[in-house]
Amino acid sequence: MLFQINSMWQILGWVLVFAGLIITNEIERRTKKGGIFFFGIVLAALTVYFIAIQIGAHTGAAWALNSQTYKYMNGWFHYAKLYAAVAGCIGFMLLKYKTGLGNKQWFKCFPFIIVAINILIAVGSDFESAIKGADAVNGWWFSNEKVWLNGGWWNWVNGIAGILNIFCMTGWWGIYTSKKKDDMLWPDMTWMFILAYDVWNFQYTYLNLPTHSWYCGVALLLAPTFAAAFWNKGGWIQNRANTLALWCMFAQVFPLFQDQGKFAVIPRLYADGFMDAATHPTAVDPTAQGVISVLSIVVTS
Repeated sequence: MLFQINSMWQILGWVLVFAGLIITNEIERRTKKGGIFFFGIVLAALTVYFIAIQIGAHTGAAWALNSQTYKYMNGWFHYAKLYAAVAGCIGFMLLKYKTGLGNKQWFKCFPFIIVAINILIAVGSDFESAIKGADAVNGWWFSNEKVWLNGGWWNWVNGIAGILNIFCMTGWWGIYTSKKKDDMLWPDMTWMFILAYDVWNFQYTYLNLPTHSWYCGVALLLAPTFAAAFWNKGGWIQNRANTLALWCMFAQVFPLFQDQGKFAVIPRLYADGFMDAATHPTAVDPTAQGVISVLSIVVTS
């Protein structure tokens, strides 16, 4: 087992996240108004909130310093991932509706570029963990999000698998819009690429976002894959961008949903049986870290 599941609340939490992502993805992909609402209005409101938090924290305001966003999600990775994912969603909408730049043939390279950027953000985070783990006691280092991470050779291997994923993306000039304009379709995103991406990205979350990986490493990855398999074949990358952006918005504001309380799930790598920011881990179960990283690069190759 990769996770310490000991309550039906944890299963319920997973089901709610999985179902919520599928439903909101349908709203985002089927209607232009849905996309504008989530990636325009909601993002604008959150941006104002994020800026206010940074200004408030800089001036010593207690409300900002004590906010969940500032205390648990203030690292560079989370902001970079959120805005890169939303940039992808907006670009995909332009291509889908053939609006503005989406009408230009050369803009069909945008999906490749934005997916590559998203992958490189994760690769950079993987390499950061490997470097910091090398200088730490038993590989444990304390992240900006107040989580103990265990860096090691597995981060290097998985990071390389991520880079290989970039070179596996082909056929972006063949991107087109579905007849009902529900989807931007990328036919070359075959099940083989999706499998390689999902294994790599799950391992990324397990290594670098371990306390979130039950949700962002399992539910978040399966939701777009499930939709593409059953009702919008070829639309996986659009589904992935939509669900990722929405999840990043939610997690940035409500990180304690997955970090504390009845819905929180701790991976098996914490051999002590818990993850406490105030307590340096004394043991680690590195089995999954090593095995899945090797699997990640094998599947990608």
